[in-house]
Amino acid sequence: MPKKPVTDRNGLTEEQFLQGYDAGMYERPSVTVDMLIFTVMEQEQDNYRKLSEKSLQLLMIQRGEHPYLGQWALPGGFVGVDESLEDAALRELYSETNISNVYMEQLYTWGDVGRDPRMRVISSSYMALVDRKTLDVQAGDDAADAGWFEVTYDVLESGRKELEEGYVEEQRIRITLQKEDTVLTGVVTITETVQGHVRRVRREIAENHGFAFDHLKMVQYAIERLRGKVEYTDIIFNLMPPLFTLSELQRVYEIILGRELLAPAFRRKIADSVTETDEFTKDAGHRPSKLYRYKADRGSR
Repeated sequence: MPKKPVTDRNGLTEEQFLQGYDAGMYERPSVTVDMLIFTVMEQEQDNYRKLSEKSLQLLMIQRGEHPYLGQWALPGGFVGVDESLEDAALRELYSETNISNVYMEQLYTWGDVGRDPRMRVISSSYMALVDRKTLDVQAGDDAADAGWFEVTYDVLESGRKELEEGYVEEQRIRITLQKEDTVLTGVVTITETVQGHVRRVRREIAENHGFAFDHLKMVQYAIERLRGKVEYTDIIFNLMPPLFTLSELQRVYEIILGRELLAPAFRRKIADSVTETDEFTKDAGHRPSKLYRYKADRGSR
């Protein structure tokens, strides 16, 4: 017996409904993607006996068109009607920075009204950790320039107020990005309200000097999430060369987390993620150190 088609309260099947559907009934927001590409970069020292300094760096592009002409933004752009968010992210990253074949994780969706002066725009942000030595960054498309900025993350204030059934916690975070003489800085206020089982977090830009759109908030949130992911995933190994010392690995952890770690506890933490090799470092002026490699068949990166 033929199955009776499912109809709605107007007696229409899905096919009939779609044939008569007016896609113009609602205003359509535009959708963009923005990419946060982090690396840890070495800064060579004049004295070869000193270990090279490292810093967390973020890839930014200088806008070559309105709006925010001349200001710095995250690589990104509009999503085409016939492409996925992931495809758009990879396409825009390549067209603006010449970077391809990078694994990115979806981070957050930003939908505040007025976040783009042109129109109603919703953005999906993506994050990646990369080894900069394998990349050839070049500005392209509508970007006037592209470059790596050293990241500084400072907690200016932190306070908590107890409520009858919860609390309100507020932080003021200063983000500073610097590339040679170019300095971008701003302050994000984060208010977390917990009442019973309900938790709400609001981020607001209190100061902004040089960041386009609301990208200052995206940077703050990405660093917060990156620090969390470093604690419970193996994502950090995307930054490491095939062979590395445990001291190098610990230093990269410290740079991202923003604090020093005790060596014995750190080595216990990463013991299941690395494999000892028979090779040693050969740097002049330094005592040879044992080299390790990542256990590629373990865990999620």
